[in-house]
Amino acid sequence: MNRKLFVLAPLALAACVDTQAPMMPDAEPTGASFAAAPAQDFVPGEVIVKFRAGTSAEARGAALQHANAAVRERIVTNAMRGAGDREGLTVVHSGLGTAAAIGRLRGNPNVEYAEPNWIYTHNVVSTDTYFTNGSLWGMYGDLGSPANQYGSQASEAWALNHTGSKSVYVGIIDEGYQFSHPDLDANAWLNPFDPADGVDNDGNGYIDDTRGWDFANKDNSVYDGGTRGSQDTHGTHVAGTIGAESNGTGVVGVNWNVTMISGKFLGRRGGSTTDAILAVDYFTDLKKRHGLNIVATNNSWGGGGFSQALLDAINRGGNAGILFIAAAGNGGSDQVGDNNDAVASYPSNYTCTANGSYDCVIAVASITSTGARSSFSNYGANTVDIGAPGSGIYSSLPFNTYGSYSGTSMATPHVTGGAALYSASNPGATAAQIRNALLSSATPTASLSGKTVTGGRLNVSGF
Repeated sequence: MNRKLFVLAPLALAACVDTQAPMMPDAEPTGASFAAAPAQDFVPGEVIVKFRAGTSAEARGAALQHANAAVRERIVTNAMRGAGDREGLTVVHSGLGTAAAIGRLRGNPNVEYAEPNWIYTHNVVSTDTYFTNGSLWGMYGDLGSPANQYGSQASEAWALNHTGSKSVYVGIIDEGYQFSHPDLDANAWLNPFDPADGVDNDGNGYIDDTRGWDFANKDNSVYDGGTRGSQDTHGTHVAGTIGAESNGTGVVGVNWNVTMISGKFLGRRGGSTTDAILAVDYFTDLKKRHGLNIVATNNSWGGGGFSQALLDAINRGGNAGILFIAAAGNGGSDQVGDNNDAVASYPSNYTCTANGSYDCVIAVASITSTGARSSFSNYGANTVDIGAPGSGIYSSLPFNTYGSYSGTSMATPHVTGGAALYSASNPGATAAQIRNALLSSATPTASLSGKTVTGGRLNVSGF
């Protein structure tokens, strides 16, 4: 698959539709290659540096001194170590500013790459209330009641008793989600390897990661809706589409049974590349450390330019058999900026080269309840794989509530839910096989013809 690598503008959730966020670049000299791209959001003065293996402490110091940079953080995750990378990443802050520091660091022979620390933002038969009243069209099929041929056909799968399995795990890299929500509590992960006792019992570097980890705030409180203001709405909405329970009330997800783990990295002001890397590697390590059947991570976010460090993390996950399912982006109009073949939207434009055998990234566009491509949805004949319901999607929200959002953020969890549903019905299926099942079963759709790789929309009826 020919995924081209370019750059994009960041995305944000505004009201009910994910739209482009205001740009907040730091004012500093240009000169690095990223500065030629449209204005993008990154942490002012910070640079992610990858030194070449074997670089001495003296050589590191000389490189950083030349860039007027001081070490802010060293990142060496368990997933990196497992992939044979003992060097990890060095996050520095430079008084010269991001662009000038990158220019000096990239000229050093001991530096493999240096890049901005980009900031990302949101890319936002059951008896359950919102299903029966006609609101949950994204779950409908063309044979059930209610019916909608442009839905994911999840209700057709349920009719065959394909409702998911608790033995299938999904990582939600996003905001946190309300794991106590009455539609989510039964499918929320409770870590059996590290009980809440103030000790890192499983030695993964995270103390009491009972529900996952909050990389934005550096603690184990993955749901902050009641303690840090009204947060985690986006993550809770995403979780409901993937795996809300069928319990006679509220909404229902593609899976009635699944295990969802929170990798929170989006806070009030978005999330950084470094925190995204930590979240991706967290799931890779969980799968390798404990043998959890983590089939996919949901990534309903975007922003910034190309990051080799993040792509390396995605590849580590792909090598472990974890799909990286990502929102294509919300450009807002049918212009070149919406075409990911011409102007890349990260992370959906990455090409994963996992084991050299398959692309672990699946990019998702949004469609409406009438089958049209959503007006806000990005597309790309070579870079966006499939469409899914993303306009007017009801799902769970914090404080035990429900609501409707629109965005490629909402389309993506339908596909992630489909990956988990297929895995539950086909135990032992590899990530490559799950990916192939999702894309090969897509229903041809006129609005997506020539706009996506498959030219079609999600159809999980055979899962």
